[in-house]
Amino acid sequence: QVQLVESGGGSVQSGGSLRLSCAASGDTFSSYCMAWFRQVPGKKREGVAGVDRDGSPSYADFVQDRFRIRRHNGNNTVSLQMNSLKPEDTAMYYCAARGADYCFDFRADFGYWGQGAQVTVSS
Repeated sequence: QVQLVESGGGSVQSGGSLRLSCAASGDTFSSYCMAWFRQVPGKKREGVAGVDRDGSPSYADFVQDRFRIRRHNGNNTVSLQMNSLKPEDTAMYYCAARGADYCFDFRADFGYWGQGAQVTVSS
């Protein structure tokens, strides 16, 4: 099993940047592909970005080259650099892990989740 803890959320004005980080512990980090999801109250959770075990990234269409996901196997973390933030990016962001090679299918079963980090973007 793996435990996930997010950090780096906060408030920023439209056009600003934030960097989320997720620290994993408990199991071999390199055995998991990793992803970021987000959820707004009253709406379905949606996938934002994923990174495969080999480091290959994938992104939801709405990211539009604004975000970058990276995994850092040396310190068991995955980061999400978010630039050009928009008010519609406001959500709780969750880190997730899946014991598989690939994380490009956000509909797959991600068995491990963090507690979430709030991101608020004001206009």
